[in-house]
Amino acid sequence: MNPLLHSEIFILTLVTGVYLAALWLYRKTRLSLLHPLLVSIPVLALGIRFLGIPFATFEAGSRIINFLLGPTVVALGYLLYEQREHLKANGISILTSVFVGSVIGIVSVVLIARWMGADRTLIASLEPKSVTTPIAMSIAQRSGGIPAIAAVVVIVVGIFGGIVGPFILDRLGIRSRIARGLALGSAAHGLGTARAMELGAIEGAISGLAIGVMGIMTAILIPVIEWLLNL
Repeated sequence: MNPLLHSEIFILTLVTGVYLAALWLYRKTRLSLLHPLLVSIPVLALGIRFLGIPFATFEAGSRIINFLLGPTVVALGYLLYEQREHLKANGISILTSVFVGSVIGIVSVVLIARWMGADRTLIASLEPKSVTTPIAMSIAQRSGGIPAIAAVVVIVVGIFGGIVGPFILDRLGIRSRIARGLALGSAAHGLGTARAMELGAIEGAISGLAIGVMGIMTAILIPVIEWLLNL
């Protein structure tokens, strides 16, 4: 076993290098299917398997990246502060939109999963699909679901929303920067917010706010909706 391959420096270099290469490829091609995250995940998965790096070692070696997720989310607060006038002027609209989006997101996935014959455990794992990963895993566990499945579903939804979301919004003729930010943050959480920040400061700020509000509303609404639908 080569100790270099299992060192934290090597793993961090590998992760950073793969992501930067994927980012360069995306910027050169501008193809949605070559989104950096969509490319990085399979490349890293194949890479650590080929190099014989156990997942536990990879997870420990990349812990600083996990740690930086917290400060990154907190940093979104500065964008919110910069756009506080937009928030004050559209507070009711923002809360109403996120509430409606949360209800529709939960009810739709429950009904579709039921129609396709999913069991109670799988439904509970799918319900928090539109909130950020830590919140989704906690909600799924509390509702009797499987946190690991919830995490995978959240990542897939985030990638899909970040890639397809702006295209759908353009085709629907939605030009409001606040509406676009709300849609991406509410439906695609952190990955949608990363895409929203590429679109503009207002979109990024509103999307960041939507992540937090969506998480709170989803945690509150899921037990209520489960009771109403007799789950």
